[in-house]
Amino acid sequence: MKGLILSGGKGTRLRPLTYTSAKQLVPVANKPVLFYGIEALADAGIREIGIVVGDTREEIRTAVGDGSRWGVKVTYIEQDAPRGLAHAVLISEAFMGQDPFVMYLGDNLLNRGINGFVDEFLREAPAAQILLTRVPDPQMFGVAELDNGRVVRLVEKPKEPKSDLALVGVYMFSPAVFESVKRIKPSFRNELEITDAIQDLIDRGLQVRPHLVEGWWKDTGKLEDMLEANRLILDTVERRIDGTVDAQSRIEGKVVIEPGAVVERSVIRGPVVIGAHARIIHAYVGPFTSIGQGAEVRDSEIEHSIVLEGSVIADLDHRVGDSLIGKNARIYRMPVKPSAYRFMLGDNSEVGIRW
Repeated sequence: MKGLILSGGKGTRLRPLTYTSAKQLVPVANKPVLFYGIEALADAGIREIGIVVGDTREEIRTAVGDGSRWGVKVTYIEQDAPRGLAHAVLISEAFMGQDPFVMYLGDNLLNRGINGFVDEFLREAPAAQILLTRVPDPQMFGVAELDNGRVVRLVEKPKEPKSDLALVGVYMFSPAVFESVKRIKPSFRNELEITDAIQDLIDRGLQVRPHLVEGWWKDTGKLEDMLEANRLILDTVERRIDGTVDAQSRIEGKVVIEPGAVVERSVIRGPVVIGAHARIIHAYVGPFTSIGQGAEVRDSEIEHSIVLEGSVIADLDHRVGDSLIGKNARIYRMPVKPSAYRFMLGDNSEVGIRW
């Protein structure tokens, strides 16, 4: 069995961060989201993985390499433009050959992995198996309709959903799916929809099995979901202090401080991860925050946020919260009069100021 990870999307919902970085490489608990997917496939015993890449192909190649650190072999499959999930399946046919495979969306997180899902698929050998979870807003997802536990219909982002069962971004397919992706036509979005391909399998009388997800699942394509995924994963960390903490600092709860990090005259209240060589000086870092490698928080407070490597937050009067701060960014207070806000922001940036 092989794996297919999709990492070719543009990440428009996380701009401006994704103008300069692949959305699948944005870190959750200081680890790129994409790495969680690779780990899930490797843990399920899959040793050959194809990664579909687009505009950010070089960045993803640099980050992932040949896959040897996970004990897998990675092959890169280039997609000229985002043309839909079924198109990604179509262009992977040569890599897959006649092997069944897992398709895993590179910006998704499943807290319990996919081992049981893989075992069930290999045991039952359907044409496809899909993961489902109940959601409050099914019109935002591909939705499955079931009849006595059997999948009878799939609809992509229905205006009037007949079910609250959304497709999670992990699928399993037999080689039969390649005929279906060749039979379907582009949707109104001009994409080949995976829901249409799976519906074609159903219409051809082939078995599509549902599998309800136990535990949480997150699509990290939006800021709110990225922060929530960060919160959920940080809540699972075990306390580990490998950096330097002075006697005037207080470390509370589940906190990871990586080697080379320095904490001085500060309060760290977990769950928190402080990356290698970061500096926390006379600061407060509150729950559900990850501070990237080489970042600095000085004379400031922050909580429920993600700060990427090399960024600096300094001398702020008010606490930073619910924020995602990109690489090498600087947020600081300027001691000048008259009082004024001074910004340098990229396209589609957002700044919230509370009075």
